[in-house]
Amino acid sequence: MSLKYDLQFFAKDGPGGEKTEPATAKKLRDARREGQVAKSREVSNAAMLLALFVFLSLVVGYYGSSFLNIFDMVYNRIPEWTVMHGGEIPLATIYAALRDIIFKFLVIVLPALIIGFVVPFIANLVQVKWSPTTKPMQPKFSKLNPLNGIKRIFSLNSLMELLKSILKIAIIGFVVYLYIRREQNRFLILLELPVMDALSQLLGVIVTIGIRISAVYVVLAAADYIYQKWKFSEDMKMTKQEVKDEYKNMEGDPQIKSQQKARMLQASRRRMMTRLPEADVVITNPTHYAVAIKYDPDLYDAPFVIAKGSDYLAARIKEIAAENHIEIVENKPLARMLYANVEVDQIVPPELYQAVAEVLAFVYHLQGRV
Repeated sequence: MSLKYDLQFFAKDGPGGEKTEPATAKKLRDARREGQVAKSREVSNAAMLLALFVFLSLVVGYYGSSFLNIFDMVYNRIPEWTVMHGGEIPLATIYAALRDIIFKFLVIVLPALIIGFVVPFIANLVQVKWSPTTKPMQPKFSKLNPLNGIKRIFSLNSLMELLKSILKIAIIGFVVYLYIRREQNRFLILLELPVMDALSQLLGVIVTIGIRISAVYVVLAAADYIYQKWKFSEDMKMTKQEVKDEYKNMEGDPQIKSQQKARMLQASRRRMMTRLPEADVVITNPTHYAVAIKYDPDLYDAPFVIAKGSDYLAARIKEIAAENHIEIVENKPLARMLYANVEVDQIVPPELYQAVAEVLAFVYHLQGRV
């Protein structure tokens, strides 16, 4: 009796083998379009907390006096309203007072709200740059599958997030405990102070604790960002087979092929223009075509085309020819025939021997070579 088994069953990542190859640029681009980036939420939260508490440390006195002024305004007007309306305050007056209180309150806290919005936005922007996508917002039916939901709840990633949260709470709680323990005498004194002084002292303590928590949070966020970068890099890794398949797909992509063809054409033109000073003559249309001819019996038995071009490239060929004192001969029919039928580094066909020979003879005569 024999047992059948599949060795692929033991592979770490299933068919294709183990994911050991770094992600290609294409996979990273595709992942970014899907909204998958290396980003830590803790960085945004830490930046927001730190900015808010630093801001509060600068304006805590102003905030305290502003809120007390609102309270005094309402409290002092209650007797006035009561007298005006015969002992009962109408609902319309209460609603108007509430609107006034809410408006004043919003005006006071508006800078903090702006900071709470702008700082996390900038923190995210620094992490992932500006590349908005709506893909994560699109509905996916796979998310409605309860089995997938259970897998996400009990996944390794969920466990890591739980451990990070517990660690974060423990560290922050320990920092707060150390501060309160050290300042416990200060809290006892608060009971003996006037209300305003005690409130001022309490606000200062809250802001100080907040800044300490924020500083610890920044360190934790930096560690989490490093972890998220590493995790994203590991998650994006590919098998050798995936890299090969992607390369094959890219090779078959018409856009990739056209880009490669354009690069090859540019390289060919650069080589062509560097060899142009070796030409014996440039035959022109004169405005649309230019064909550079060279005759070297050591290379070929007949003259050959060393460069050719139309319109802008033709004008450039004539400029280089003039700079290198190469004769430019106008011959419309011959220029058209050479441009249409002879490629660069190809010899002139037999049917054009006579016409090209006459042009070369004329040039050699001008140069005194014959």
